[in-house]
Amino acid sequence: MKKIIVATLLLWSITGYAGQKAITDTGDVVILNNDGTWVYSDDAKKTTSSIGTNKRKFLKPKDSSFLLKSKINNSAFWVNTHRWDFGKGDAADIEYKFRLKGKSLYGMAITEEISMPVVALADIALANMKDVAPDAKMVRQEYRFVNGKKLLYMEINGTIRGIQYSYRGYYYSNDYGITQFLTYTGTNLVSKYTSEINDFLNGFVTQ
Repeated sequence: MKKIIVATLLLWSITGYAGQKAITDTGDVVILNNDGTWVYSDDAKKTTSSIGTNKRKFLKPKDSSFLLKSKINNSAFWVNTHRWDFGKGDAADIEYKFRLKGKSLYGMAITEEISMPVVALADIALANMKDVAPDAKMVRQEYRFVNGKKLLYMEINGTIRGIQYSYRGYYYSNDYGITQFLTYTGTNLVSKYTSEINDFLNGFVTQ
């Protein structure tokens, strides 16, 4: 199981997520993906209107008292160190990795300096997930206001090496770069860890 978890972590690396912006000979701005595909930058604006907004205000738990700061961009993460272990990421662009102590719930903070529309980031993340889990499906998507910041929340389910995983996380972009703050576990364990997942994710802030 440990090897499978590590493989999943590596496959979920941002390598290939962060497209580069380019201008066509007709003046359109496009985002180039590492797999050779591209999307119009304006597509993000078109898609944005179809995503609903959760009216609830999401706040960090009071017992998440340790602030872990990104060295890549201005994201930061309030962590309950009594519940979570964490360390530096051991794969490209994964700045920090997390694990609920003694449990099968994992997290990661993927950070980069490059900036792009958050919807484009989410689309690329889903497309790359399908490269390793062909049945990957986005089951929920909404905007949330978390500690005063507007984030895109997504839930993605997919099967990797015969194991069904559920990824839940926040996607954020500003002038300082992009951040994916994610959790993942077996799909059969999501209901068991829902409270821990929400508390963990709601620790997202900016410096």
